[in-house]
Amino acid sequence: MNQSSIFLKNLSFFAVLAVFLSSCADKKALEPHEGFVEVTGGKIWYEVVGEGPNPPVLLLHGGPGSASFGFDPLREMGYEGPIIFWDQLGCGRSEALTDTTLMTLENFVDQTERLRRHLGLEDFVLYGHSWGTMLGIDYYLRYPEEVKAIIFSSPLFSTDRWIADADTLIATLPDSVQQNIRHYESTGEYDHPDYLAATELYYSKFVTRKERPMVDRSHLKLSSGSEIYRYMWGPSEFISTGTLKDFDRLVDLSAINVPTLLVCGEFDESRPETIQFYSSLIPDSKVEIIPDAAHSTLNDNREAMMTVIREFLETVKN
Repeated sequence: MNQSSIFLKNLSFFAVLAVFLSSCADKKALEPHEGFVEVTGGKIWYEVVGEGPNPPVLLLHGGPGSASFGFDPLREMGYEGPIIFWDQLGCGRSEALTDTTLMTLENFVDQTERLRRHLGLEDFVLYGHSWGTMLGIDYYLRYPEEVKAIIFSSPLFSTDRWIADADTLIATLPDSVQQNIRHYESTGEYDHPDYLAATELYYSKFVTRKERPMVDRSHLKLSSGSEIYRYMWGPSEFISTGTLKDFDRLVDLSAINVPTLLVCGEFDESRPETIQFYSSLIPDSKVEIIPDAAHSTLNDNREAMMTVIREFLETVKN
């Protein structure tokens, strides 16, 4: 072998070594920290909680227009891996959003991917709750490559199905409440005291059954996502008049080819019967029902919900 060949062989070896070392550097452990990421329309807040060898878990909160506070019990779960909390634009600790042209599923998917790239997440678990499952399914359909597993908590994959379930639950309420709901929906008086009282009763049975703990957040500068909720969804949980009113991904569920957990509460507005139906459309999926809980499973039965999440994450460890 002449010197030229030896030189080229060594050069090739060191080039491969450099690429390998660079790859290792890119995959360094994700350490706990918080910060902001620039996205179209403003900055989104995020926090990485925990560290360890297990796959990162990227959270997608509900709404649209809520914040990640509902996931706070997961901070105490003892997971040996990073959990990424973040507030979507216009929500919680992220900057405000008033431009309705940015209140789209596509834009929220873009935000999610921007954060993933910023953190360098690979082989991560996507964990969405409620509206976060709508965002989650669309994110997965566009970017399936890095998703290792999915948790769909109290999912919504069809607005028509959701409204039909809501009608089923409304039918269990007193006749006078049902009449108020139908009357004020027909007149569009969604701010009428009787309609608001009806929504409170519905929420107490099917959204949050246990009183939420009081937490002082007066020191935080928070964005209100109520306009996002009304624009994209509507005036209440049981009627959709916004841009999501025709949302349907039922035909896309069969495209999910990673381990998937579907979980909901026993009294959830995302009804157990519907969750079972969704699961029948997803090849590698399982269903868990949280007893004594409605839609806010981590609030209503924290220990049972965290046990289910822990056990699922154990099955998808590296």
